[in-house]
Amino acid sequence: MKHLNAPIRIAVANQKGGVGKTTTAVNLAASLAALDVPTTLIDLDPQANASLAFGLDYRLGGPHIYEAMIGNYSINDIFRDTELPLLKVIPSNPDVIAAEVELVDHPRRANLLADTLEQVTDPTTITIIDCPPALGFLTLNALTAANHLLAPLQCEFYALDGLARLLHTVELTRQTYNPDLEILGLVLTMFDKRNRLSHQVADEVTRHFPDHILATRIPRNVRLAESPSHGKPVLLFDVQSTGAQAHLELAQEIMARLNIA
Repeated sequence: MKHLNAPIRIAVANQKGGVGKTTTAVNLAASLAALDVPTTLIDLDPQANASLAFGLDYRLGGPHIYEAMIGNYSINDIFRDTELPLLKVIPSNPDVIAAEVELVDHPRRANLLADTLEQVTDPTTITIIDCPPALGFLTLNALTAANHLLAPLQCEFYALDGLARLLHTVELTRQTYNPDLEILGLVLTMFDKRNRLSHQVADEVTRHFPDHILATRIPRNVRLAESPSHGKPVLLFDVQSTGAQAHLELAQEIMARLNIA
């Protein structure tokens, strides 16, 4: 098992929907755990798709992240085990969307997740936070709690659309709430090496953000798309698939960037 000198928290965020954000969060978390890194995945998206990807159905009840944020439960009591011994999940629920309204006047509204994570009794892990596809209250909480941002970008014509706004939000978060927040990287998703547009998008992103673009590219892959319906990350669904292998490569690249030996 890898031992970290300090907790690492990675917010996986992009306000555009359909870019592979949850797919990246789920399969990166699973891959890190498979590579011997103790990992926690927090589902902060009211759609709860990251929870469902591990077979955790909110319709069956049970405490979730919002209840820990408002103090109804200790966060230490809502970790859920997975088939991977080193991976735990903190599930979400559609009720999380109420946070936007219910906590609007809370004096530490942007710090609720950070405050909640400070209560974790065993923080020596990587925490992956799956954010909603919006730059609202919940994503702000994730960016305030995290020390790294990972932004998935779909290989399409509008790949850079909105990225400037996300990076501007990161800068505002640094200035106001979290000066330690760093950009870990931009990862290209739904990459089709046979498609000329995918290569054009990759070249454009590399030209604009040479220091941030990650070398690993996540391909379009049927097995990757099928795995959530089976309640498994693709690593446990079909480890030989290109989707599983790409996420293992992504995990290794991120471990190298974070100096995790």
